[in-house]
Amino acid sequence: MSESSAASPAAALVTENDLLAELLAGADLTLEVPTCPGWTLQQLLRHTGRGHRWAAQMVASGATEALDPRDVAGGKPPADDPATGAQWLRDGAGELLDAVDAAGPDAPVWTFTGPKPAAWWIRRRLHEATVHRADAAIALGVPFEIDPAVAADGVSEWLGLLAARPAGDEPPLADGASLHLHATDDGLGHDGEWMIRGEGGRVVWEHGHGKGDAAVRGRAADLLQGTLRRIPADDDRLQVLGDAGVWTTWLARTGF
Repeated sequence: MSESSAASPAAALVTENDLLAELLAGADLTLEVPTCPGWTLQQLLRHTGRGHRWAAQMVASGATEALDPRDVAGGKPPADDPATGAQWLRDGAGELLDAVDAAGPDAPVWTFTGPKPAAWWIRRRLHEATVHRADAAIALGVPFEIDPAVAADGVSEWLGLLAARPAGDEPPLADGASLHLHATDDGLGHDGEWMIRGEGGRVVWEHGHGKGDAAVRGRAADLLQGTLRRIPADDDRLQVLGDAGVWTTWLARTGF
């Protein structure tokens, strides 16, 4: 999880991916996913499992540029069988962990944010599985429960991706504007608060408490879903203080 966390991203990836697989194993895969417009659960399964293999194959080859997803070996799940599709999903996460172990966690590899150690992909795929588990839970009408530390690290990982983006014409925060996120779960401490600012058209952030132009409070699970636009900006699970427009503009301009 976060670089300061003692928890294992590899173990968390297995746990989160298994929970997603369990949801899909008994599901009607033709069901539409409201939070991924145009997708069914089958497409969500294929996207996540192929993504694990995509990362694994780049790690294994020491890739210096992105692999075309169409070239991913084993990139399609077994057709029309939720149980075998779920196992295919589990196997994909295993392939990534095996690839990182074989290459070494510090081996350089292509990522969205430039060359990084191979272990970077474990954390990235952990949070991809986490968010798509939320998508599946929403589609199936079941609660999305997650360890608060994993959810909080998901927020941090997402902010790290946003901070790596170059300046654009429509930055998420105007220069000097600020947004404070505060997880209300017990025990998160420093890892459960984020101060985010706009600087030169880019996003900068750090853990900590402070007064922002807007503040959003809620459980880490709900902040994760809120920042990734899985629940509405004004959802009752989130308390928005200050200038709500800062929060809604941020969400409108932080699509992936």
